[in-house]
Amino acid sequence: MDKAKKIISQELEIFESRFKASVKSNVPLLDRIMQYIVRRKGKQLRPMFVLLCARMAGGINDATYRAASLVELLHTASLVHDDVVDESYERRGFFSTYALWKSKISVLVGDYLLSKGLLLSLGGGDYRILHILSDAVRKMSEGELLQIEKARGLNLSEEVYFEIIKTKTASLLASACSAGAWSGCENEEIAEKFRLFGEYTGVAFQIKDDLFDYGTEAIGKPTGNDIKEKKLTIPLIHTLNNIDKSKKRELIYILKNQNRIKEKVNYVIDEVKKAGGIQYGIKKMEEYRDKAISLLHEFQPSETRDALEELVNYTTDRKH
Repeated sequence: MDKAKKIISQELEIFESRFKASVKSNVPLLDRIMQYIVRRKGKQLRPMFVLLCARMAGGINDATYRAASLVELLHTASLVHDDVVDESYERRGFFSTYALWKSKISVLVGDYLLSKGLLLSLGGGDYRILHILSDAVRKMSEGELLQIEKARGLNLSEEVYFEIIKTKTASLLASACSAGAWSGCENEEIAEKFRLFGEYTGVAFQIKDDLFDYGTEAIGKPTGNDIKEKKLTIPLIHTLNNIDKSKKRELIYILKNQNRIKEKVNYVIDEVKKAGGIQYGIKKMEEYRDKAISLLHEFQPSETRDALEELVNYTTDRKH
């Protein structure tokens, strides 16, 4: 990500300043929580995509900074709510908002972040950008609910899996790229091309996350968290579709009834590796990465295009 950070270093500083200002509150408790959240921000990949897509499409302006802040507010709100849903006590190596302030306050904090994002866009008259990102929120909710529904029956097909991750995970990055491009040029055709670019990148990003669950030499021991939560990801789906019926019944029984037993989880992981599920997942991830880069190459060569390509490769090459 060095190239990306270098060419938009000043713009990232401006964004960070504006983002901090956008979450300020007059309620002391809320202000303390906001400060805690801001200090523990992640890599800010999505705002970087917003800024770079705007730069490539026509130029960074005030609407771009508002779009980047809206994306980060929506993303942060979704993480706060996710921790409540998952009852997760950790986020990015620190205590989550849920761990420190419990469900009621966490839900209200997530709602506050959503409302601040909406007001920020409305205040700037960014109606098209607000529409683009509101659609992402709808898709994220639908994707999460679809995953919950399908996990109960363990009847997930590869087609449904991609539908889930395109809505649940990739939609926000797709909308971030689209909103950034729109802010730079206000051209629907170009904004749609960047939306598709973001979707392909987001799918590759999620498959990489799915592969982390099975571990590699570079990452270390597998976690098996998806198996414990009965989440059917691409390595496991491929395995279940390509093993004999008796082995499939055995794995499904473990997923339904023994998914919290460490030895059984490790057994499933070993079977996935034997069936080529990891290699298949890598193949699909690389296909989506290559589709994203191919779309980028429809634009003229530039340092911005190179920086975006670097970010795409980062999503699939990262170690955590």
